[in-house]
Amino acid sequence: MSKKETAFSEKENMIIGRNPVREALLSGQAIDTVYVSGGGSLHEIRTLAQEKGAVVKTVSDQKLSQMCGDGVHQGVIAFGACAAYVTVEDLMEVSQKKGTAPFIIICDEIEDPHNLGAIIRTAETAGVDGIIIPKRRSAMLTPTVHKTSAGAASWLPVARVSNLAAAIEKLKKAGVWIYGTDMNGSLYTETKFDGAVALVIGSEGFGMSRLIREKCDFLVKLPMLGKITSLNASVAAGIFMYEVVRQRG
Repeated sequence: MSKKETAFSEKENMIIGRNPVREALLSGQAIDTVYVSGGGSLHEIRTLAQEKGAVVKTVSDQKLSQMCGDGVHQGVIAFGACAAYVTVEDLMEVSQKKGTAPFIIICDEIEDPHNLGAIIRTAETAGVDGIIIPKRRSAMLTPTVHKTSAGAASWLPVARVSNLAAAIEKLKKAGVWIYGTDMNGSLYTETKFDGAVALVIGSEGFGMSRLIREKCDFLVKLPMLGKITSLNASVAAGIFMYEVVRQRG
């Protein structure tokens, strides 16, 4: 997808102006991110957006004008999500209804929307119960993610949390084992994934954060036999996911 096509698809999901953004928030529409400049009369929108779970970012008027082109933004622009976010508890209910052990993917700061979309696509085909992403420093459920996922983002539930470490602790208390992907881990083929699994996929450039790594029960890795020492995050995620499928099958 070209930059021009990406910009167009994102603009289709853009809500411009104070009243349109306020009404979208009040109606319960899935809002991903709200960009605001200044304060004053925009305080109500800031507060409402935070109450609805949207990410609120402060930017300049110039930035808003660049984002919406000829639109009259009145100091605020919002982007709708391509699907509604759920809670961690909702993800746990998926496996309960299926009668299977939980199988969850945790994306630790995956910022490329194409990578997130590809992970969602593979996860849906692999029978994953859902995906957890953080509110900050992460790609969101944008039209680009939806397109890259080939529509899987409409079927696979995604929970967006403000504290990834706390979400992991919640999974642990529910009996889910946390498997982090790290070059210092054990070979993935020598690791048992036959129980309740939450697989952590680290960011494209830096892998898992230190805090999230410390929260993991196990660390697993892929063999690197060439001169390149890392794989694309979505490719690595796919290999790990289907190892879980293989062992469970």
